[in-house]
Amino acid sequence: MLRVVELALGYGATPVLEAASLTVADGRFVSLVGPSGSGKSTLLRAVMGLQPASAGRIETNFAKREISILFQDDALLPWRRAAENVALGLRFHGAERRVALAAAEEWLTRLGLDGLGQRYPRELSGGQRKRVALAQVLALKPRLLLMDEPFAALDAIVRARITQDLVDLVASEGISVLLVTHDLEEALSLSDTVYLLSQGPRARVTAEYPVPIPRPRDVIAARTHPAFAPLLEKLWRDLSREVEGAPPAGRSVAA
Repeated sequence: MLRVVELALGYGATPVLEAASLTVADGRFVSLVGPSGSGKSTLLRAVMGLQPASAGRIETNFAKREISILFQDDALLPWRRAAENVALGLRFHGAERRVALAAAEEWLTRLGLDGLGQRYPRELSGGQRKRVALAQVLALKPRLLLMDEPFAALDAIVRARITQDLVDLVASEGISVLLVTHDLEEALSLSDTVYLLSQGPRARVTAEYPVPIPRPRDVIAARTHPAFAPLLEKLWRDLSREVEGAPPAGRSVAA
């Protein structure tokens, strides 16, 4: 479990986040949404231990090695082949090269990249590179996966396919997830709970939205569930209130 309790974070005198609290229970998928500049990515950095807190605390039963993060950029080494990129983390943690590469090939296969392990990143499509980056993270067998808008640059069809693979894999592996996203539909279709941050600076969690859509979950079919549209409308209005003080006349689902 991950618990963020009354957390304050900042880079100067004025905190970006103030008294922010949220919980990610074991095996649950949680999303964090909010206006730009509200400290969503900063909170992920704090959970990783990369950003010191000025107040509050982060409680977790996960060891540091059991926490991984997937960024929007792939961060693959261009001079290494796909399997070698996936194996890097395992090698860093002491695995023999042969064992690490075998595990890398296994994860590439599970993510639909069978036979592509010897290709360089430049020889892969954007969606394939993102799958390699995901395999690189999952090969470490994290218990908590942090994600900072990792699929934002992908087209809609590729994005839907990869997110479905992700949902299935984290469910089968029992991985807890904390996702930062600006896409409200994505947040609701993937998550068990969505938290809303207020406008920064001094942003705080202002609302929590349980998502009563059963699992196993199809990320496209989830959008037709009777609970989805009312939740989306409420989340959009609450987010709009944080950004502008009132809902805009024309509604869109991506903040």
